[in-house]
Amino acid sequence: MHKLFLRIPVLQFLLVFFICSNIYSQQPDMELTTTSGKARRAFENAIQYKNERYARKAEGEFLRAIEIDPYFIEPYIILGEMYHRVGRYEECIEVYSRAVEIDPDFFPNNHYYLADSKLKLGKYEEAKNRIKHFLTYDEISSRMREQSDGILETCRFAIESIRSPVPFDPVNIGSAINTEFAEYSPSLTADEKIIYFTRKQRRHPGSMYGASEYEDIYYSHKVNGEWQSAENLGEPVNTSLNEGFLSISADGQHLFFTACNRPGGVGSCDIYYSRRKGDSWDTPANMGVPVNSWHWDSQPSATADGKTLYFASSRGGGYGVTDIWMTQFQSDSAWSKPVNLGPVINTNGREMSPFIHPDNKTLFFASDGHMGMGGYDLFYSRRDENGNWTKPVNLGYPINTHKDEFSLFIGASGRDAYFASDAGQESGQTDIYYFELYEEARPDPLTYMKGKVFDRYTRKPLKASFELIDLKDDEVLISSESDVVDGSFLVAIPMGINLGLNVSANGYLFFSENFKLDRAYSGIEPYMMDIPLNPVQAGESAVLRNIFFEYDKYELKPESKAELSRLIRLMEENPDIRIEIGGHTDNIGSYEYNKELSLNRARSVYTYLAESGIDPRRLEYKGYADTKPVDTNETEEGRANNRRTEFIILE
Repeated sequence: MHKLFLRIPVLQFLLVFFICSNIYSQQPDMELTTTSGKARRAFENAIQYKNERYARKAEGEFLRAIEIDPYFIEPYIILGEMYHRVGRYEECIEVYSRAVEIDPDFFPNNHYYLADSKLKLGKYEEAKNRIKHFLTYDEISSRMREQSDGILETCRFAIESIRSPVPFDPVNIGSAINTEFAEYSPSLTADEKIIYFTRKQRRHPGSMYGASEYEDIYYSHKVNGEWQSAENLGEPVNTSLNEGFLSISADGQHLFFTACNRPGGVGSCDIYYSRRKGDSWDTPANMGVPVNSWHWDSQPSATADGKTLYFASSRGGGYGVTDIWMTQFQSDSAWSKPVNLGPVINTNGREMSPFIHPDNKTLFFASDGHMGMGGYDLFYSRRDENGNWTKPVNLGYPINTHKDEFSLFIGASGRDAYFASDAGQESGQTDIYYFELYEEARPDPLTYMKGKVFDRYTRKPLKASFELIDLKDDEVLISSESDVVDGSFLVAIPMGINLGLNVSANGYLFFSENFKLDRAYSGIEPYMMDIPLNPVQAGESAVLRNIFFEYDKYELKPESKAELSRLIRLMEENPDIRIEIGGHTDNIGSYEYNKELSLNRARSVYTYLAESGIDPRRLEYKGYADTKPVDTNETEEGRANNRRTEFIILE
């Protein structure tokens, strides 16, 4: 084992260790490893400049001392520390290597910083060998030994990852979006036909605003498979200040973004919110306390309906430097106190850039605390059936490299991933890229439905509420609203699940439908469903498509609960209406049998409503058998439409 030879005075050691670099100026006669007076004077000048924070002048004097005496070891060590601190790792390696070459045991920590610098540049084998050498020294602090073990483990993980790469073929999204400026933080609507992103630009010389660069939010539409020239989102969202890291909800109606150091802000960086109305946006509002704190709060990611928000924060009560937190929109129009995602996701390092997929259970994020390639890597975790996050999985090489990877966005289909990178950019600015995410890392695929809600008779667009329900578990998967101006909606839909859709608006009968989509609908071929609503008035009727019975039976199935709750709510909100519940069948079987079955089914709904507190005097029920078909009885699909329960307003 090597020994830690302290062949220099304690004060000089402290100088070399950079705890107190101005000691030399107080002890000008302390021992150094040069006999050259010129080299010593250059070193003295460098120390003076360093203490006064003139880094460039200090660097020049250290280099001059080395030029005078190439075996003068102290300038190499301090230069190495200076380069390491600002990320100039190539130069750091050069000077540390020379120091080790002069005397490998003079200051053994040189080996540590040399290994760390090689790690930062992705030279994993060299870093592994160097840190293993450092660990042969006896007198290493427990903290530095722990950090060295971490470097060694990272090198081993990275070497193995490079041997087993994952599929990765990134494509530049194109000149309609990318420019000579930096573009980043991409976020797309569920149909992947509108992309929002941040662009950092330079101000014109002589601008009245102080900063030379500013951030604005831009957007682009995809038409016939091609992105159109990006446009500035404009006022009131964009201002003379910075509008940074953003998230658009899957329906394109809720915009969250980060802004820092704004008048009236809560902390250094806060999250702001704006709602789309037709072709315009509300003036953004600071989300305020408790979402924002006096710490750093940034990098929002909204769920499909815009009612749950994940974000990164440096606030207290977490596990590391920055953690990922979650807040939910409540019925009283306020946001809940943020909840930390816990130690499975968060570490004692930094977790950042969360992205929650529209499936609402797959989370992607960046971390330097979980095992990775060095720096920030991208990970994913899935929420299990009990609501717990699973152990994060590294997305692998070459998606992750020795560089920092941030800000991944996955389209609703789960296939295409979007990110920002400066790879191949001589300017050092980032462009937006996309690639096909490999199968194992994909979230559950979602498709989407779009259309408009309107008054059946006047065709007036309506603001309506949507609920998408998993009929098996009676769980509301997505709640949303149509646009207040044009009645348009865009709803992300899970594939392969029996779903119930309820659409309601004040003064109108609700609309219900059930379906299961087994294939994805694209921007070229969307699943369209325009929804006319009937006003609450005598003679109007609605089909209860999410009322279910067993074959040839009349006991209500549990999946009917959500629909019945909606009907109860309608009765409570309109206390003056009376309704008739009608049961209907197809023409298979005798009329007498169908008459009895349809009557019993209508009675089951009547009984449920009465037992739920609805005055029986407001209810009637009848069985119509097959006398009022709404479709042909010649096909299975037509017969299924005829087998229905509906209600009509009597008065």
